[in-house]
Amino acid sequence: MGMSGGEASGKRQQFGSMEEFWGFYLSQHSKPGTRRWHFLGTLASLACAVLAAATGRAAILLAAPVLGYGMAWYSHFFVEGNRPATFGHPVWSFICDYRMVVLILTGRIDAELARFRIRPTSDVAATSAHQD
Repeated sequence: MGMSGGEASGKRQQFGSMEEFWGFYLSQHSKPGTRRWHFLGTLASLACAVLAAATGRAAILLAAPVLGYGMAWYSHFFVEGNRPATFGHPVWSFICDYRMVVLILTGRIDAELARFRIRPTSDVAATSAHQD
């Protein structure tokens, strides 16, 4: 499993702006499977928050980060084959995750990937690596 960019050497990449980070963030989510896992994790964490608010059971909130980050990190390690951007840039990554989810919901993610010249790559390699 490969690491990407400056993160492979263990150095934290520096970004001058949120927009610059956004381009990097999208590049780290080039595979549709990675974006699907992120989308599902974000929705699951939001569902936990809504359920906690509706029932008054704050303990449900403990599942939100486990589901959200768990699904996202799984996608990076086993689908995308890179290191989650959250490790080096937790706040910007959190914001970008929600931005990506909104773009997926509104059907504009492909246009945004094209704007940064990020070509969606196939999930075939990751899928074949998980076959028994």
